[in-house]
Amino acid sequence: MKGAGAAPRTVGAWRGEIERRFRSARLHYGHGTRDARAEAAWLVGSALRIPFAQLDESASRLISPAAAGRLDALAGRRVRSREPLAYVLREAWLQGHRFHVDRRVIVPRSHLAGLMPEGLAAWLPRAGPRRILDLCTGSGCLAVLAALAWPGARVDASDLSGAALAVARQNVAAYRLRRRVRVLKSDLFGGLGEARYDLVLCNPPYVSAAAMRRLPPEYLHEPRMALAGGRDGLELVRRLIAQAPHHLAPRGLLAVEIGDGRAAFERAFPRLPVIWLTTAGGADPVFAVAREELLARPGSARTG
Repeated sequence: MKGAGAAPRTVGAWRGEIERRFRSARLHYGHGTRDARAEAAWLVGSALRIPFAQLDESASRLISPAAAGRLDALAGRRVRSREPLAYVLREAWLQGHRFHVDRRVIVPRSHLAGLMPEGLAAWLPRAGPRRILDLCTGSGCLAVLAALAWPGARVDASDLSGAALAVARQNVAAYRLRRRVRVLKSDLFGGLGEARYDLVLCNPPYVSAAAMRRLPPEYLHEPRMALAGGRDGLELVRRLIAQAPHHLAPRGLLAVEIGDGRAAFERAFPRLPVIWLTTAGGADPVFAVAREELLARPGSARTG
């Protein structure tokens, strides 16, 4: 692509050029965008520090050769490496909030984010949850969003990966939430002692073994432990269901994202009356279940 050594071009021209380049490369999307047009807009806006809402009105603005060089390099890296753009830019956006990300963590895209607070309110105390746990926290994005959604709550953010927790701490600090959000290393509930929570959020690894073999290159840059969910995608979910009742407060709620695993889940837990919550991805990716339902049906899981 010409640009770095040529006369400055406009924001709009670069946006169109990068979109064409991405389309030609047949990239895969799904880490914050759905197509080449949106991905080009994200790259240009981030690199030039133009808010997304102002991109159209900035289309005729000329950019410097140095800025053109940055755009060229970033677009080239995205095409050559097939990394998610979030890693290239070291940022991800969720519910209008920016988070630092890199290859130590999965790129944030959880449907749980859009449920806080209104989507969960019907199953929580009127005053809101006082103690919240974000299991498999990764970048800490859900823990941060939970703390912002319920200002009176204290939040624990846990993960088995020490590398991921370093990123989570960075994001918690960026939102000045270190007094209310505690970042902990734990294998599910194993490192949390006797703590009990009003709300447990979990976006676990849930990609089945067969689906892992079919993943596009972009997903192979993400930590495998954050994606691979065993033969049917429910390896960790089974442990979660078994352990959660002992770490939920009375009338506490467990909310879990499982992607396209609803059919597998219903085969594994045929007698567990979970609530399938409506999200931007439909009514399948997220379920919620109360502590009392979990206690009433011990041993209700079928092995995968």
